[in-house]
Amino acid sequence: MANVKYDYYDVKMVSSIEEMINLALKECPNKVVYKYKVGDEIRSMTYEAFISRVYSLGAFLTAKGESAGHIACLGANSINWITAYFTALRSSGVYIPMDKELPERDILHLLNDSKATVLFYDKRYEKMLMENRDTISGVKYLIGFDREETEGDFYSFTKVLEEGAALDKSEYLACKSDPNAMKMLVYTSGTTGMSKGVMLSEKNLVSCVCYGLQVSTVFDVGLSVLPYSHTYESVADLLVSFHHHSTLCINESLKAVLKNFQTYQPEYVYIVPAIAELFVSRINREIEKKGKAAMFGKLIKFSNMLRKVGIDKRRLFFSTIHETFGGKLKKIVCGGAAIRPEVGEFFDNIGISLINGYGITECSPLVCANHDSANDYHTAGIKLRCIDWRVDEPNEEGIGEICIKGDTVMLGYYNRPDLTAEVIKDGWFYTGDYGYINDKEQLVICGRKKNIIVLDNGKNIYPEEIEGYIQSIDYISEVIVMGENSESGNAKALIAEVFLSENKSASEVMSAIRNACKELPIYKQIANVKIRDKEFEKTTSNKIKRFAINKNDKNKKN
Repeated sequence: MANVKYDYYDVKMVSSIEEMINLALKECPNKVVYKYKVGDEIRSMTYEAFISRVYSLGAFLTAKGESAGHIACLGANSINWITAYFTALRSSGVYIPMDKELPERDILHLLNDSKATVLFYDKRYEKMLMENRDTISGVKYLIGFDREETEGDFYSFTKVLEEGAALDKSEYLACKSDPNAMKMLVYTSGTTGMSKGVMLSEKNLVSCVCYGLQVSTVFDVGLSVLPYSHTYESVADLLVSFHHHSTLCINESLKAVLKNFQTYQPEYVYIVPAIAELFVSRINREIEKKGKAAMFGKLIKFSNMLRKVGIDKRRLFFSTIHETFGGKLKKIVCGGAAIRPEVGEFFDNIGISLINGYGITECSPLVCANHDSANDYHTAGIKLRCIDWRVDEPNEEGIGEICIKGDTVMLGYYNRPDLTAEVIKDGWFYTGDYGYINDKEQLVICGRKKNIIVLDNGKNIYPEEIEGYIQSIDYISEVIVMGENSESGNAKALIAEVFLSENKSASEVMSAIRNACKELPIYKQIANVKIRDKEFEKTTSNKIKRFAINKNDKNKKN
């Protein structure tokens, strides 16, 4: 492997959330940390005012004997959610971000399984919580973000802050945590059944922040879009932006994203591939609608020719597109799933960096990201310097299971030493993802171990690779590639099951797929197509539940 040297960003290293907060108080107390909407009004909060809010909430919880409690939060993205988050991280306790899209049964189960003693919640859950109060007896304090008054053990968040503001803060500020003990308990989205609780330490979290920023930086203003219950957003965006002393603007709903680009004019945003694909699709549709597709293609070629001789006019040539994103967007950080290289190429062509990375909740979540000065959207980038990685049992192509060891690897699964032992062996975490490390020390992801299709000829097929080609077809909204098994149990052919945004015949779809996959070898070609009349069943993080596809064929037709 080539010895490639990368220039890392200079980042102030911290060992705790307390240090992170103190550094912000020292360096930027009067800078705006968050912008957010209350109705149609845009409000701002400085670092000093936000931290004061955290200390008030912490003083209240400490006075109630909950400085070391298990603090859960169930709600939409909001300034209040972030306040509860930082309060718990700064305490001696544990934070439990709960997925707001979970069904009632799962919410109640996880509150008990996590041993939650405090719950912050949105108004939409109050009726359900009241009706099931007896089943979550371990939760002593239920604090409603939208409640106006305190009644019994259902508290008003506003009143709690007011009460905490009047209390002495010294006991809360004296809280200390073992950096290697559980600080955050994150339940995975559960594609194969009930969620597992991933135990992350304070060391895990701050390592992800500091070492992540060394590889890929952020800028002065960001737009916060993704759900805070997922570590990709709560750690890689919320904590990273805070430590960088950025201003983060809270997006209130996915429908408002494009409008909020105009409102806040961010320089960076964290999204998932599905949103990036949507942006590209909308832009291309608008270009085609105006009859400018040919002109756009020629301008890209001309722009790229100029770049080869050191002249970069992308922000000028494609200013109309930049205005769609508020005019100041420099970087899109994309994670959570694999992204097609064509999407990265599109944004690079118009002058916006799309930085692809790879992470998994069990690694806090970041494993690697593309370096800003060596961005290759065909890869997931280079590893954080606080971890080691290797490819287990690589095949003749160098592809094997990706294994990680180091400061971002979880402590284990909560109360499940059996499951922990299955994935952590001799300190190495077996991710369940297959890939290889190229000669520039960049990781290339091929697919999930559990999704591999074994052909009759012994070839291993990573369906995600082929799906990436098929997703380039405009009217294919969703696709899963699977094997048609022979008597031997291995696949004799590959089938693409698709959900379409337009009415097309199976022969039309098959023809488009053959054209999209023409560069692939014969053994990776699709032999048949099935068209669904419903979207695929998905997890709360919007990933298709592959395991459920073969259990119910009612939605399939040839």
